[in-house]
Amino acid sequence: MAIDPRAPAARPSGAAPPATPAPRIGVPGIVFFIIAASAPLTVAAGGIPQSLGVTGVLGIPLLYLLIAVLLAVFSAGYAAMSRHITGAGAFYAYAAHGIGRTAGVAAAFVALVSYNAMQVGIAGLFGATTADFLAARTGLDIPWWTLVLAATALVGALGYRRIDVGVKVLAVLIVIESGTVLVFDVAAFGHAPQGVSLAPLSWHAATDGALGVALCCIFAAFMGFESAALYGEECKDPRRTVGRATYTAVAIIGLFYAVTAWAMISGAGAGHAVRYAAAHGPEMMFALGAESLGPLFSDLAQLFLITSLVAALLSFHNAVARYVRSLGREGVLPRALGALHPRYASPARGSLVQTAVTVAVTALFALAGRDPVDDVFTWLTNLGALGVILLLLVTSVAVICYFARRGSRGRGTDEGRGGGRTDEGVWQRLIAPGLSAVALAVIFYLALTTFSVQLGVGPGNPLRWVLPCLVLVAAVLGVAWARYLRAAHPATYAAIGTCATDDANAS
Repeated sequence: MAIDPRAPAARPSGAAPPATPAPRIGVPGIVFFIIAASAPLTVAAGGIPQSLGVTGVLGIPLLYLLIAVLLAVFSAGYAAMSRHITGAGAFYAYAAHGIGRTAGVAAAFVALVSYNAMQVGIAGLFGATTADFLAARTGLDIPWWTLVLAATALVGALGYRRIDVGVKVLAVLIVIESGTVLVFDVAAFGHAPQGVSLAPLSWHAATDGALGVALCCIFAAFMGFESAALYGEECKDPRRTVGRATYTAVAIIGLFYAVTAWAMISGAGAGHAVRYAAAHGPEMMFALGAESLGPLFSDLAQLFLITSLVAALLSFHNAVARYVRSLGREGVLPRALGALHPRYASPARGSLVQTAVTVAVTALFALAGRDPVDDVFTWLTNLGALGVILLLLVTSVAVICYFARRGSRGRGTDEGRGGGRTDEGVWQRLIAPGLSAVALAVIFYLALTTFSVQLGVGPGNPLRWVLPCLVLVAAVLGVAWARYLRAAHPATYAAIGTCATDDANAS
């Protein structure tokens, strides 16, 4: 698990809180967090059938590979930035250093809204899925929001403790759900009624249908791949670990989902897959699995879908906690939020904030009588995905600006990151981030213009614009708050994005 046995398990009673967390994780640990956020079994059971049934695009497997290539190109500049900015700020720190402090705060606010939206949305799906599972097998009628609160308590407890505890839990859950999907893939290929066709890997199949919606659906399956940089301070070698973990996760996720989509199409028959997906929806994988492996597999797969959602909740919870901690220690948010736990060296207060947000938003939806899938999950995960696409676009621009100001061979130190030259090639500094910026701008435009389709509402429904506007409102509030800090607290404003310790900021 790449956990350092020499790292201290606890601090003596009464000792001062640590300024930075102990380096406890390596590439495998971060990859587990990234894959957990992507939720392989959730994508297999829900994302792939939705992509097929809603868009009519048979070439979904090829599109997964193409999006993986795009994200690998993005990762070239992202990894280059991670070698110079090793704090836990990720989008926030990168935007602050590349574009400016005001842009950094705006990116931070968008990130907080996006990741919290993803967290609460996935929690809604967990509540509904678990409630249905228990009702079908035990007859118990448990409100979905009760189950969400129970899962939130569990995830909050794990997020409050040392990060390696969460890594161990994620490792078990990821192995279980990935193994389940692999068993399904083998069975689906082996029981293909029309044989294994290469048609889903053709360019014609990939571009025949609602391509824009398909790209947005597929892009959402990769959400969380960018979270490696959030664990920069907890890596043993952040200048190498973040980049390697990001590349590894993108490659695994892209190939895994492409093969699974191909297997699902083969299992239904290439000539019938789109209609089968439209008719069965999220039950497509379970129905095909029952045909080829028997009903026991279907029951186990539904159980493991629940654990897959728990893994995703833990991953997004940790991401939000680290954003809150980064903003707190630099004074953008109350400084008390930036303190690490004196024993676990975890962003415990950020963890508590995220837990409180999940409870509060879940309570609002429950009191309003909203559906946990059609409303909570669909609304909030699409909102979160839209925000993350915008953040990836901003980060690509920030990479270009950051290295352009410093030249191909930087001078001096990287503002408190331990120095070092910005000796990156033209591919990492300019070409890769430029290409990814253009591609991400296109995807963001497609996501925005097809948002009503993704929500499953008519083009005249106010949600079509209200939800995307929440991303804009978050950015505007971030800009306004940064301007206030610059005028009222210039020292705090000057420290934005530096990832300095509380002591440094206080001075």
